[in-house]
Amino acid sequence: MRTLNNYFYILLIFCFCFLPLSGCKKTADAPASGLQVVTTLFPLYDFARTIGGNKAQVTMLLPPGVEPHTFEPKPEDMIRISRAGLFIYTNRYMEPWAETVIKGIDNKKLTVVNAGHKVRYSVAASSEEDHHQAENYSSHDHKGMDPHVWLDFANAALMVDSILDGFIAADFNNADFYRRNADALKLKLAALDGRYKKTLAGCASRKLLHGGHYTFGYLAKRYNLDYHALSGVSSDSEPSASRMIELIAEIRSSKAKYLFAEELLSPRLTETLAKEAGVGVLMLHGAHNLSRDELNKGTTFFDLMDRNLERLQKGLGCTTK
Repeated sequence: MRTLNNYFYILLIFCFCFLPLSGCKKTADAPASGLQVVTTLFPLYDFARTIGGNKAQVTMLLPPGVEPHTFEPKPEDMIRISRAGLFIYTNRYMEPWAETVIKGIDNKKLTVVNAGHKVRYSVAASSEEDHHQAENYSSHDHKGMDPHVWLDFANAALMVDSILDGFIAADFNNADFYRRNADALKLKLAALDGRYKKTLAGCASRKLLHGGHYTFGYLAKRYNLDYHALSGVSSDSEPSASRMIELIAEIRSSKAKYLFAEELLSPRLTETLAKEAGVGVLMLHGAHNLSRDELNKGTTFFDLMDRNLERLQKGLGCTTK
């Protein structure tokens, strides 16, 4: 993710300090009842709206359909955050801009939550080297860490704990309400984890081959799958010709029947590789964000993960007892 330059922050501060009386005011959210919560990615949005229930108004900073690795906040986004009572972001690897933006907000009542501060991080695998080795993505400030922590459901439960702490800090009067909702959410995550363990225990293949960026490392590690992605952590990292040839060879040697593609990104390259290797394509959802249609339908994190499990079961040839 590109580092925001000084000019951008000067513009942010100018818009925040001087423009609410004119143009920028029109782009901000209208006042609403309950605790005002702004989140970055979809998993945080879904967890927060479940915990907050009817006591909170939860919004997502990412516009529908936008790929988050290349997202950079606009001046009106800073205004939205400044007017909230609670701001939740994933981690400094996923949103390297978040901590800098927070420093520019003058709102003593704003509670800020780094939802990933309790989780266990894994090193991101390289697209050009052994997939168990570290990679330094200095151009996007990932610093070798995989930011997709919510795809380990034990990590997701820890994120729920952190989000709950933020709700209680921002609105202590409704603490018991938030705790009950968070407890129910964690039970659902535990049940989801159980379904994955049961379904993925008996698969004809344990090799998860993905024709996109390195998204599903946490999921693969938790369920003992051998994960190979075409490119690195950032969605705009470009795979080399040699890496594409390597992946085709991996598909053929593994006798896989499917290559997995990913939501929000063009499947064209994945489809080309799959055609060359003589296999089909199945879509997996990293849950970074939703399309506008999915958002309007009220799609949940659990909907996406259950759909992923069905496709993993098909793609890996898994049978349940």
